Amino acid sequence: MKTNWLYCTLALMVSVCAVAQTPMTWDQVLQGFDQNNPTLLAGALNIDESKAEEITAYLRPNPQFTVASDGTQPIPTGGGNPWQPFVGAYQMGSFSYLHERRHKRELRLESAQKGTTIAVSTQADLKRNMLFSLRSAFVATLQAKAVLQLAKDDLAYYDHVLAISRIRFQDGDIAKIDLNRLELQRVQYESELQTAVENLDTTKIQLLTLLNSRTPLDQFDVTGPFEFRGQLQPRDELRRVALENRPDLRAAVQTVDQARTNHELAVANGSTDPTWSVWWTHDGSYNFSPGDVFGRQTLGASISIPLRIFDRNQGEKLRTKIDITRNEKLRDAATAQVFSDVDSAYTAVNSNVVLLQPYKDKYLQMSVEVRDAVYYAYQKGSASLLDFLNAESDYRQVQLAYLNLIGSYLTTAAQLNEAAGKEVIP
Repeated sequence: MKTNWLYCTLALMVSVCAVAQTPMTWDQVLQGFDQNNPTLLAGALNIDESKAEEITAYLRPNPQFTVASDGTQPIPTGGGNPWQPFVGAYQMGSFSYLHERRHKRELRLESAQKGTTIAVSTQADLKRNMLFSLRSAFVATLQAKAVLQLAKDDLAYYDHVLAISRIRFQDGDIAKIDLNRLELQRVQYESELQTAVENLDTTKIQLLTLLNSRTPLDQFDVTGPFEFRGQLQPRDELRRVALENRPDLRAAVQTVDQARTNHELAVANGSTDPTWSVWWTHDGSYNFSPGDVFGRQTLGASISIPLRIFDRNQGEKLRTKIDITRNEKLRDAATAQVFSDVDSAYTAVNSNVVLLQPYKDKYLQMSVEVRDAVYYAYQKGSASLLDFLNAESDYRQVQLAYLNLIGSYLTTAAQLNEAAGKEVIP
């Protein structure tokens, strides 16, 4: 019974580890990023704060209620009670309210709502920029995995060469110095393998940081296509897509619109707001006979209008008018930056495609054929050891250059997606 329990426990641990080590796809990485990245989550709170400011902007002025009493005095009434201070007092209750003219309250709300719209666009732009960092880290991890696999394959191939060379040495086909040189060359392969392992761990750390994950490195892995596509959309089409989708450009346009609303609000704030008041009084003095109840009660109303002779909000009107022009210039700068980003990223991607195509069509296969041919000739004594080592070095350089170009292509593709404001290269 205890043995069965142990087997069940071990099986459960193995299954849990298998689940934990399942490589994450790009969609899963993106989902984890949306749910857990603290910078992105903190940025989303700016939208909630802006919505809260809408409530404040639409608040009405509070009415004023005043109660007053005056004229308290001792009134002799006889009967041994000479002190009744409130019998002849003057009592008043008043209500006043500031009336905002020229739609000030509505304009404040409109400005705050447009501020929320800008906050939404700003959050989208934050995510756009961070997605480039996330995609770059994801690509770097895939590239590091590919380089690590290449290093393992190279070491395995070289170990196979060494095994055959040792047999040849025992048979007297090669000299001791040649075998030693081959043995010494293995150090370079081991160094490349260790460097590849270190680079993979470094890229995983960067990716885990963006995911805000504490998963151990040996239990974290990603998977996805590590290849390039030879076709790109026309440059003009990518520009059009960017103008429609870039959130930073959208935020710049929305800021100009908000600036116009703020100018309208500044003009409205320069107008005079009257204060309406009504009041009721009770006169308890000796001016009225004790039975004259209605004569003692009065109602009144008034309107108070500030005379804004010296201050009609001229400074704020001028500032907000200038701010419209300033934001229009920033919008134009954002538009120019969109074109620059698209053109730069397009050029980089296209350059990588031009470099990658001959590798895929010719150089990769050629490097394999040359290496195998020189190694065969070396075994037959038709080529020197130096020729074989050079052919092996050329093979590694071509294969590694191809992987680095793939990584560069995918990174620049992510840059083009960032420049376009949407995924134009999957």
